[in-house]
Amino acid sequence: MSTVSHASLDQKLALAKRCSREATLAGAKAAAVATIASAVPTLASVRMLPWAKANINPTGQALIISTVAGMAYFIAADKKILSLARRHSFEEAPEHLKNTSYQGTGRPHPAFFRP
Repeated sequence: MSTVSHASLDQKLALAKRCSREATLAGAKAAAVATIASAVPTLASVRMLPWAKANINPTGQALIISTVAGMAYFIAADKKILSLARRHSFEEAPEHLKNTSYQGTGRPHPAFFRP
């Protein structure tokens, strides 16, 4: 069993904090864009379409816009966390696992594909 040093734990904690900060920022940017992208058609449709004017009250409008913004935030943050985790796991991998090139048998096709 290996021992974990205090310095390596501090380094991992700092990396985790940086990754969560980057994910939060990416989520906030996505939520801001999604808010604008969903607010414009929602508010325009309530003003122009008779059905929307009759059936979507201000609470419904706010619910539509905030749901889209919340979904965008969590999707973007999750994608950022996964991409950072994938990159950091690749960086910490042993050298023999980093070689992802396929070393085939030298034949272009299996025997059953030959003409």
